[in-house]
Amino acid sequence: MKYTLRISVLALGLAWATTACKRVETEPRDFIQEDLMWDEKDKNATLAAWFLNDIYNYLPGGFNRISGGNGDFLEAGAGEAVPSRFNRPVEYYTNGTVSAINNPDPYWGNSYAGIRRVNIFLANVDKVPTTADNLKWWKAEARFIRAMLWFELLKRYGGVPLIGDRILTEDDDLELPRNTYAECVDYIVSECDDIKGLLRPEPIPDSDWGRIPRGAAIALKTRVLLYGASPLNNGDPLNGSDLNGYPTPDASRWQRVLAGCEELRALNYYALQPSFSNVFIVKKNTEIILAKQSGNSTNIESLNAPVGYAAPTASQGLTSPTQNLVDAFPTLTGRAITEAGADYNASAPYTNRDPRLALTVFINGARWLTRPVETFDGGRDRPGGSLVQTRTGYYLRKFMADFSNTTTYTNQSHNFPLFRYAETLLTYAEALNEVGRTSDAVTQLIELRKRAGITAGANMRYGIKTPINQTEARELIRNERRIELAFEEHRFWDVRRWKIAETALNGPLYGMQIVRNGTTFTYNRQQVGTMTFKPNLYYLPIPFDETTKNRNLIQNPGW
Repeated sequence: MKYTLRISVLALGLAWATTACKRVETEPRDFIQEDLMWDEKDKNATLAAWFLNDIYNYLPGGFNRISGGNGDFLEAGAGEAVPSRFNRPVEYYTNGTVSAINNPDPYWGNSYAGIRRVNIFLANVDKVPTTADNLKWWKAEARFIRAMLWFELLKRYGGVPLIGDRILTEDDDLELPRNTYAECVDYIVSECDDIKGLLRPEPIPDSDWGRIPRGAAIALKTRVLLYGASPLNNGDPLNGSDLNGYPTPDASRWQRVLAGCEELRALNYYALQPSFSNVFIVKKNTEIILAKQSGNSTNIESLNAPVGYAAPTASQGLTSPTQNLVDAFPTLTGRAITEAGADYNASAPYTNRDPRLALTVFINGARWLTRPVETFDGGRDRPGGSLVQTRTGYYLRKFMADFSNTTTYTNQSHNFPLFRYAETLLTYAEALNEVGRTSDAVTQLIELRKRAGITAGANMRYGIKTPINQTEARELIRNERRIELAFEEHRFWDVRRWKIAETALNGPLYGMQIVRNGTTFTYNRQQVGTMTFKPNLYYLPIPFDETTKNRNLIQNPGW
C-alpha cells in the first residue's frame, strides 16, 4: 500500500519540459510517493519533516469545532452555553438524541487515522538523513500525539483496541477486541514516561514554538491519571465492565495524580500569567504548556462577538453562554452569589463580580468597539426577529483581545490551549483535597483567585471560608475549575468523570431577559431550554459502522 503527501509542484521548484510526446498520468504528478518520502538522498529530511507537521494536524482543537469550523463550542453540549442557532447537532448531548449513528463528536476515525500516520512515521523516519537530536525529538513528538489520540478515545469510550506500533493492512485480522480501561491507561502513561526525557526541554526557542515540550508529556500523563482516579472510573464501573473503568476502587490512585502535578511543578518553568486575558492572546507565555497552533486571525471575534456591529466588524454571535454559567462566578469578594450576606445585588447583577466573568462573557453594557453592548430586548445586539442573535442575553467574550476602544478588529493569536498551568493547579488542588490535605488544596485556589483579581479580605483567603471541610472544598474546587477553564473543553468531561452529570445536566437552562426603562434596566431569569441526561451518556456510543465491521468490538452499556 502506498502513502502520499500532497504538496505543490511549484513549491518543490520542479520544472517540467514540454515535448510533443505526451504521457498518460497514472497518478497525479503532485503526489510524493513513499519511496521519496523516506529518501536517504533527502539530505535535510524535508519531506519527513512535512509528514510530521501533517501529523500535528491530528491534535485535538477547540473553539467552534463541533459540526465544522463555523460550528459550536463543545460546552454548548454541557449546559455552559446554547447555540445561538436553533436545532444544532451539539444539542444532541443535552436533548437525549445522541446515538451510535448520530454523535456530533465521535473522534473515532480521526484518532485511528492519526495513530496510523504516527506508526508509519516511526517505522520509516530512521531511513532519512538528519541529526540525532531531530530524530529523537521527532519520534517523541509523534509518540506524544499518538498518546493524546489514545486519550481522546479513552475519555469518550473507555477501553479501545490498542495496536501499539503496528501498521495494519487488509491482510491482517482487523476484528480486534477492546483492551481494558486499565490497560489503556497504563499504555498512555508508559508512553508519556518514555518520551518526556526525549522531548525538547523548556524553554522552547521562538523558532520551535508550538513544538511539543517535555512538560506536555507530564501534563498528559497527569490528566489521564486524574480521569482514572475520579469517581466514574475508580471502581464500580458502568455495567460492571472493566472496559469502562477500574473494577475496584483504589484511593491511592490520587497519589499518582499528586505525583504528576509535583513533577510538572518541579520543572520550575510554568507559572500563572499576571493577567487572565493575556493567557489566550499572547502566543508565547509560560502558562501555556501546549496549544493547538494556528495563524493569527479574527475568527473568534467574527464568529462569536455581538451581532449588532456593521462591516467590517460584523460578527455572527454563534455562542450564547447561559445564566447557569454566569451564576457560577462569585462576587468580587469571592463569595457565591447565593451565599447569605454576599455582596450581590440582583438589580445590578454584574456589579462587583469576579473579574473573570466580564472576560468570559459579554454582559449588557460592556464596552466593545467604542460603544456599550446592548443585549436588552430591542437593543442593537438583541434586536429580535429572524437574525441569529443571543438566546440568553450573553455572548462569548473569552479568547478575544481587547477591542473596547477600537473601531475594527485586527488579527490576533488564537491558539487553543490543550494544557495550561492553571489546569495543573486545579488538578493539584483536587488531588490534595481527595487525600485529605484540604488546607494545601485551598492554597492552590488562592493562587488562582489572586490572579483573577478577587479581593483578599482581612483573612487573606480570597473569599474562601474558614474552616472548610473536605466536602465543601470539593464543591469549591469543582466550581473554580468550571469558571477558570470555561470553554476550554473541560466541563463536558468533568461532570462525567465526577459522575454528577445526572444532576448537572438534567434540568432547565436559563438566560437573562433585560428590559430597558429609560436609563435603567430590569433583569429577569428566563428559561431557554431543558437538558436531559441519561446514564448511558457517561460513555459515548462506539460508532455503528465500527461495531458492524468488527464483531469483537463490544458496544458500551445502554447503546
